[in-house]
Amino acid sequence: MDPREIEQFLYREALLLDEHRYEEWLSLWTDDAIYWVPLGVEVEDPQKTVSIIYDDRSKLGDRVTYLREGSANVQARPELRRIVSNINIAEDEVASNFVLVEARGNAQHVWSGRSFHRLRQEDGALKIHFKKVLLVNRAQPMPILQFLL
Repeated sequence: MDPREIEQFLYREALLLDEHRYEEWLSLWTDDAIYWVPLGVEVEDPQKTVSIIYDDRSKLGDRVTYLREGSANVQARPELRRIVSNINIAEDEVASNFVLVEARGNAQHVWSGRSFHRLRQEDGALKIHFKKVLLVNRAQPMPILQFLL
């Protein structure tokens, strides 16, 4: 895979999430994908730890439906902006840092962490097969996440 193509893919994913284009974002995932946001620090097995999010492709579809139609409707949508940086491309995994600013009402939250993507080519396009997000503040109390990381 071309490093520039991988970088552009990560930037596109961030843009789709920032603009609440969740159906388009969902199309970036393989049918057998896993999305994992663990609660712990040194975790390798989602079956043996508590997770903030641990979803397969079907559950991601449910989240997208909720974000589109549920209590997190258009009026309650936060303004979001992500900065993706420090992209490290290895043979089987792409790691990157991110800073996410969420503005909702009179409050602003800053989320940051490191994402790990496992990508594969399907039908000539890059797709996410696995994504793990390690939030810097994952061990602290946090509000309900009405967006995707």
